[in-house]
Amino acid sequence: MDEQIQRLKVLGAGIFSLVLALGVARFAYTPLLPLMQAQAGLGLAEGGWLAAINYAGYLSGALIAASISNLVLKDRLFRVGMVMAVLTTVMMGLSTDFWVWAVSRYLAGLSSAAAMLLGTGLILNWLIRHNHRSELGIHFAGIGLGIAGCSLAVALMSLGLDWRAQWFAFTAIACVLLVPALSWLPAPDTSGLTRSGAPMHDRPPSTLFMRLFMASYFCAGVGYVVSATFIVAIVNQLPGLEGKGSWSFLAIGLAAAPACIVWDFIARRTGELNALILAAVLQIVGILLPVVVGGLVGSIAGALLFGGTFIGMVSLVLTMAGRYYPTRPAKMMGKMTISYGIAQILGPAVTGWLGAVSGSYAGGLYFAAGAMVVGTFLLVMLKGVERRDASAAALARTPGGAS
Repeated sequence: MDEQIQRLKVLGAGIFSLVLALGVARFAYTPLLPLMQAQAGLGLAEGGWLAAINYAGYLSGALIAASISNLVLKDRLFRVGMVMAVLTTVMMGLSTDFWVWAVSRYLAGLSSAAAMLLGTGLILNWLIRHNHRSELGIHFAGIGLGIAGCSLAVALMSLGLDWRAQWFAFTAIACVLLVPALSWLPAPDTSGLTRSGAPMHDRPPSTLFMRLFMASYFCAGVGYVVSATFIVAIVNQLPGLEGKGSWSFLAIGLAAAPACIVWDFIARRTGELNALILAAVLQIVGILLPVVVGGLVGSIAGALLFGGTFIGMVSLVLTMAGRYYPTRPAKMMGKMTISYGIAQILGPAVTGWLGAVSGSYAGGLYFAAGAMVVGTFLLVMLKGVERRDASAAALARTPGGAS
């Protein structure tokens, strides 16, 4: 029973850290974006640049995560990142200067990487060492809860609070989340054995597999970031849907909360790559529904499909990283996220530029869907590479097969 309680506390630390760093410090910006444009003088292009700067911080964090192997150092940086998530949230309400906001978004990106990569790596390492399933569905539910919670909070707070007061309210929420995020995660175990005494061995994939995998994840990053950043503003601009954008973001969060658990079960039955391909196809449909079908039904249906797939893809990819590198999962997670992060810098900047030129963010959804189509083809190619690598490995194990 004590072991089960400890497992729940570790997963709880992960959930609260994701709600804090990705929900409050990162995703509160999305439902607050239209309010900041209306009340704080934030322009269309500037809104895109702030999102891009946030992902530049996230990419910087991914580079750090990919470059360090020391679990104790990762644990320290994770804890610094959680405190930083609180400080960057309060910064948004303290000024109307674009550069102060830019610094806040960059540091918030670093804190997001701390939760998403360092925190996830620490939790995955703990699960593997204690002989628990390495699926991360429960842990990643924190992202969906963060999105849904922030969207609902903005919808309610907007009835009586301006943009600045809402950032301060989110700061208070962040302070509460900080306590379990830090106190429930134990110090890391640095031994090379599981709790039962079994050795932990890394089984890295082939170079070609990694290159295609990173390219497909880049495309997934484009597909994700446009909708995640601009869906509220996009829906608000559709005819008859003014003021309804926050409900689409809420739908994304509600769908995302259980999605990782669902995709864990799907992957257990179909294999991780087949699950990724299915999620990618459904995400393309979800991205396009708000502009192809239109109306509140199309927007909510698209949001549900998008929310139910994007975080599932992230969960599956990072779980695969843990399977290939159980002793140092954050290294491969960091490399994959560098690819994802570059896309997240380019995506908002391109979408912001398209919005400034056309007066609408809708063109960004077609751009995102096109990138996802390319990424899906790369995943299909990856299945062939995986079969080839498996055959080569089996041949090498056969006596005389490698000669």
